[in-house]
Amino acid sequence: MGNNILYIEDNPDNMMLVKRALEARGYRLLEAMTGLEGVAKAENEDVDLILLDINLPDIDGYEVARKIRNSSKTKLAYTPIIAVTANALKGDAEKALSSGCDVYMSKPINIRELWARVEAFVPSPQNSL
Repeated sequence: MGNNILYIEDNPDNMMLVKRALEARGYRLLEAMTGLEGVAKAENEDVDLILLDINLPDIDGYEVARKIRNSSKTKLAYTPIIAVTANALKGDAEKALSSGCDVYMSKPINIRELWARVEAFVPSPQNSL
């Protein structure tokens, strides 16, 4: 098991916050600013977990999750996807889960919750030293 996390997020401030938080725990963050870029990176890189914003500039995160789950790269059918979104309306969590996400987290991002959610799927490299 590696420690590569793909974050698909169009907001540079959120990207920087998550990058700093996860790199502090020893993870390597791969960045994608659009949904289609995220799908391409998931298919071309060795990814252990995906953090996915729902509101993206090209295709929404629900479509990204469906494309990743239906990829010809078999491993992506089982790669954990955590939806990280400001969408907090009734039904949003269910919609994220039904599109292929494993977990739903709301923004603003709580760093301790982020660490706990990520480490539940991909143990921190720091903790294995």
